[in-house]
Amino acid sequence: MFHLNMLKKGLWVLIAFVSVLCFNGCKDGAMDDDILIPPDDFDINSITDTYYDLASAELAYDWGPYNVHDPSIIKVNGTYYCYNTDVAFGTAIRPGIQIRRSKDLIDWDFVGWVFDDIPAKGKEYIESKGATPNNSLWAPYIMKVGDEFRLYYSLASNVGRVSCIGLATSTSPIGSWVEQDVVVTSANDGTTHTNAIDPTVLVDQSGEHWMYYGSSWDAIYSLKLDAATGLAENPGSKGERIAHRGFTGNTINGNIEGPEIIYNDEFGKYYLFIAYDWLETKYNVRVGRSDSPEGPFYDINGVDMNIKSDNTPMILAPYRFDGHSGWQGVSHPSVFSDGEGQFFMAHQGRPGVNKYFMVLHVRKIFWTEDGWPVVSPERYAAVDQTPVMEEELVGNYEQIVFGYQIVPGFADTQTSPDFQDSVPMELNADGSINGDAGQSWSYDPPWLTLNWNGGWTDVLHVERGRDWEKKVTSTILFTGLNNAGTAIWAKKID
Repeated sequence: MFHLNMLKKGLWVLIAFVSVLCFNGCKDGAMDDDILIPPDDFDINSITDTYYDLASAELAYDWGPYNVHDPSIIKVNGTYYCYNTDVAFGTAIRPGIQIRRSKDLIDWDFVGWVFDDIPAKGKEYIESKGATPNNSLWAPYIMKVGDEFRLYYSLASNVGRVSCIGLATSTSPIGSWVEQDVVVTSANDGTTHTNAIDPTVLVDQSGEHWMYYGSSWDAIYSLKLDAATGLAENPGSKGERIAHRGFTGNTINGNIEGPEIIYNDEFGKYYLFIAYDWLETKYNVRVGRSDSPEGPFYDINGVDMNIKSDNTPMILAPYRFDGHSGWQGVSHPSVFSDGEGQFFMAHQGRPGVNKYFMVLHVRKIFWTEDGWPVVSPERYAAVDQTPVMEEELVGNYEQIVFGYQIVPGFADTQTSPDFQDSVPMELNADGSINGDAGQSWSYDPPWLTLNWNGGWTDVLHVERGRDWEKKVTSTILFTGLNNAGTAIWAKKID
C-alpha cells in the first residue's frame, strides 16, 4: 500500500538516497542546500498521529516527522537539521543517529545516519567496564563551532548502569563524521551514580563551553569543556550537580533527565529546561533560570533546582483536547532559535491511542513580561500572524490548566500519562467569562488577561495558529501563566 508521503515526495526521495550515497561515500559530505525545496503539493494534513504503514525499516526515507525521539535541531543556511535517538515504531532499526532536514519546520526529509555502527571509542569504554553496549545511540546534541559541526552522542548498557557521551565532528551537517573521543563517562561503581547520557552544550556570554547532562537517576550535572576541542577540560571529571529531584517517600517519582539550556539576551538569563517522569507517558517539561551558566538555577517560586523538589513552572505536559486521543510523552525538549529572535521547542509526541508512535512536534516559545518561557498549545504550522483584533476574541474555546497529579512510585507513571484535559470556556462580548459578571477579560495586544473568581489571574499570549486536532487551517491560540505560575492554554473552536 502506498502512503501519501510516497506520492508527494517524488524527487525528494531520490534526493534523500543521493544524499546518503554522498554522506557515506564523499569526503566532504556536502550537498547544495538550494535543492532542498519543499514540494508545492505538500499537504499538511498528510501528517498523521499514527503511521502503521510506515513501520518497515525499509521505508526509513519516507518517515519524515515520524520515529523522532530526543530531537536536537540546528539551523544552517536556511535549513533546519534534526538529529535523534535510534528508535522506530514496530521494527528494529540500525544504530547511528538519524538525520532529517526541513526548510519550514513542518515538512521533514529523512537524510540518513551519522554513523554506520556503534562508535568505536564509546563501545570500547562500555566493554572496558565488562558490559555490552546497547545496539542503539540515544539523545544526540548538535552544535556548530566556527566551521566545525560537533555531534555529541549517548551510548549506554542496560546492564550495570554503564554509559558515556562521545563526540564526532564534521565540516557539514550531514557528514561525513569523524569520531573524536569520549567526553564523560559513568558506571555504577558504588561511589557515584551520575548517568552520562542526554548532553546539551552552552557557549556562555564569556565564550566558555559547558556541557549539561544526566538521565533517569540522581541528577543533572554541568561539566566545563575545552572550547577548542569540545572535550572535557579536565578529563575524568563528572562536573558539578546543578539540578536534583530524587525520591522522597511515595510523593515524588524522581525521574529527571534530558536537560536543554539557552541564553536569552532580552532578559539576561540562562534558562535550563528539564524532562520529568516516564518518557512514554507522563513526560513533561520544567524550567528554571540563572544569572550564571554554573547556577544556581531557580524555579518560578525561587526554589533552587538543586534540592529535592518538584520545580515549576511545568510548561508542557501530556494534554488532550476534545475529540482527540491526546498527546503523551511530550518532553526531552530541543530548544533552538531561527536566528531572527524566535525560539522554538521540539520534542516527541506519542498519541494517546498508542504510546509507541513518536511524532516530531515543534512549538513556538513566547516569553512572559517577567521573563518566563511558555509554549504554544499547537504545533508550528507557519500560520500568517496578522494582528488579532479584540472583537475576534469573543467566542468559545477549549482551555487546559496544567495541574500535576502526584503519582506514588515510579511504576504508575509508566502506565498513566495523567492527561491534562480541556474544558469549555467562553469569552463574552460584554467582557465577562462564561457569562459570569464576576469573571472578566481584557486585551492589550498581544496579551490577554483573564480574571477569575477566587483571585486567579491568567496572563496569556495571543497568536494565530493551526488547530491540528480539528485540521482547521487557522484559529486563535492562547498560552501563558497564571498568578500561581501554572501554565494555561486555550484554542478557539468557533
